[in-house]
Amino acid sequence: MITADDLIALVRNYNPKSNSELIRSAYDFGAQMHDGQLRHSGDPYFTHPVAVAAILSEQQLDDATIITALLHDTIEDTKASYAMVSEKFGDEVARLVDGVTKLTNLQLSSVETKQAENFRKLFIAMSKDMRVILVKLGDRLHNMRTIKSMRPEKQVQKARETMDIFAPLAGRMGMQWMREELEDLAFKVLNPEGRQSIMRRFISLQRDSGDVIQRITGDMRRELEKVSIEAQVFGRAKKPYSVWRKMQEKEQSFSRLSDIYGFRVITQTEEDCYRTLGTIHRRWRAVPGRFKDYISQPKSNGYRSIHTTVSGRDGKLVEVQIRTRQMHDVAETGVAAHWSYRDGERSNNPFAVDPTKWIAQLTEQFEADDNHEEFLEAVKLEMYSDQVFCFTPKGDVVNLPRGATPIDFAYAIHTRIGHSCVGAKVDGMRVPLWTRLKNGQSVVIMTAEGQFPQSTWLDIAKTGKAKSAIRRSLRQADRDRFITLGKELARSAFAHVGKKATDKALLTAARHLRLPDADEVLARLGSAELTGQKVVRSIYPDITPKEGTPIEAGRAVIGLQPGQSFKRAPCCQPLPGERIVGITFRGEGVQVHAIDCEKLATYEDQTDRWVDLHWHDGSHAAEYGATLDLTIGNDAGVLGRICTLIGETKANISDLEFLDRKPDFYRLLIYVELRDVMHLHSLMAALEAESEVAAIERHRNPLQPSAKTDSSLRMV
Repeated sequence: MITADDLIALVRNYNPKSNSELIRSAYDFGAQMHDGQLRHSGDPYFTHPVAVAAILSEQQLDDATIITALLHDTIEDTKASYAMVSEKFGDEVARLVDGVTKLTNLQLSSVETKQAENFRKLFIAMSKDMRVILVKLGDRLHNMRTIKSMRPEKQVQKARETMDIFAPLAGRMGMQWMREELEDLAFKVLNPEGRQSIMRRFISLQRDSGDVIQRITGDMRRELEKVSIEAQVFGRAKKPYSVWRKMQEKEQSFSRLSDIYGFRVITQTEEDCYRTLGTIHRRWRAVPGRFKDYISQPKSNGYRSIHTTVSGRDGKLVEVQIRTRQMHDVAETGVAAHWSYRDGERSNNPFAVDPTKWIAQLTEQFEADDNHEEFLEAVKLEMYSDQVFCFTPKGDVVNLPRGATPIDFAYAIHTRIGHSCVGAKVDGMRVPLWTRLKNGQSVVIMTAEGQFPQSTWLDIAKTGKAKSAIRRSLRQADRDRFITLGKELARSAFAHVGKKATDKALLTAARHLRLPDADEVLARLGSAELTGQKVVRSIYPDITPKEGTPIEAGRAVIGLQPGQSFKRAPCCQPLPGERIVGITFRGEGVQVHAIDCEKLATYEDQTDRWVDLHWHDGSHAAEYGATLDLTIGNDAGVLGRICTLIGETKANISDLEFLDRKPDFYRLLIYVELRDVMHLHSLMAALEAESEVAAIERHRNPLQPSAKTDSSLRMV
């Protein structure tokens, strides 16, 4: 464990004026409060806060943040109180520690509505003091580095939360190094086979082609020396998760990926950045459409750099990023650059942005009584979207997500402008409101009194701010009228497929559409925000047959060796679309299990028998068995209606088994043959909507495999 002297030395390296005695006092206080507490690994618990403080010292943060890192778990996990921390270390540190404690208690990985509400609390806390989230990110990074000591199910939960929330958040705040490490650590937990596969291919590639990075960086340095440009050149292979994501997005194998190497050129001046770009383009052929200038048009988080892709040695495509040292500091540490210290003074990096501006701007868009789900939608748009930069007639720059339209531009200026928008001119020419804006365009919004948002605008708008404002206006117009109209539309839509729009059906639709209640479904139907077809499909998506030739059973699984046979494990009954893994059996081929099958624990010490598999992406025939556990009312004709509904969803019943018969209900297992996991979910949704169905769940039994499932061997 890092000692107090070691930590103080780390801080004094960049801040000689730091309060060493206060840091030592916080170190001793934290050690005393956590005395006797152990981590899952068996190490003393205080090793964790110290490691978080060391991570933050690498970002050259102020004393208050370092002390907060040392104490961030004291209020939650020890006898220390807010008043005690405030008395010993001041109100600033106490507020920061309390803020981190509240963030720790938020269940951000919950799939329920509370997740969106907690997301709002997260952003409100961040808007008050960004250092709270910097400590939380450091806390999450160290926990991910030591995640192997947690229970397997806890590892998956934390890794998924990291991948979905904390890694994108770090990226949105410009802390790219942290985003990449968090993604890679989460990837190692969520898909260890995939990551190991990428690593093996990197090793194989390096063995076949030698050290490509060293050769290309050497070439670049020589070219820059010829034109007297002083610069540092770094190269690296992209992170395994980055390569994996690109393989999934482009649907390409590793061998077909080209730009798996990235290079950075750090220059002395901004002028040298553009001279470097010219030098590289003269020496290597630039790839069309792969150039971005974030120096002239910085990202909203302060990121500045020139990106280009060129064809390097042996025709390999390599990405090159060119920026100055100050730009590089912001690119690496993001908003942390706003708080960093050098030589005892607050660092004055001209490219560091005020870290609270974009969060405050986002939170101000939503009033306290707004839908939390809409806020979550806006946050994710902010974190994941790329950007385009457009200009107002006065020359002001408006940052928008890629794919944004004049509607988004209008609402970005002011909600009133958005509400009254009737048209737009782009670069002086009249364009439809659904036009996708491009970088550098000048946009003029035309307005008219008496104009109100149209429901069709929701399909046009791309930003959370625009969508929220449009929805708010539409709902305020005449909710009762929309509900009345929605009832008629729902009745007609359900009748079209031979069903009734019962209260339970509408409640089921609301749950699947993530809406609060049936009235909201009807209101959105009446306002044209939802279509009757979409409501019906949320419950009965498979009443109409799907087109396309089904995948042959022998080609259903990808990843087997030629001639290798497989069979679906009867314990978990994996369906196409689910994540799967294979276990080899000598003389019997491969048994395919769902990735979450409890039976896999039996083979965890026999990794040589595991095979990385996945289902073919095409449509499959309805021949994959699954078991449903149903409780239904004991009335005349109920079982017949259930069987008819299963047939209407194009599923086939292979057998029935009654588990319990009571005067008022039956409990039974129904063995059905399905296309894929989506077919299963849609069937369960359709059954759940029926008033005669009291309960339904998927049945799996790892201890007593069912003989009713498909166990035939398939040859590849």
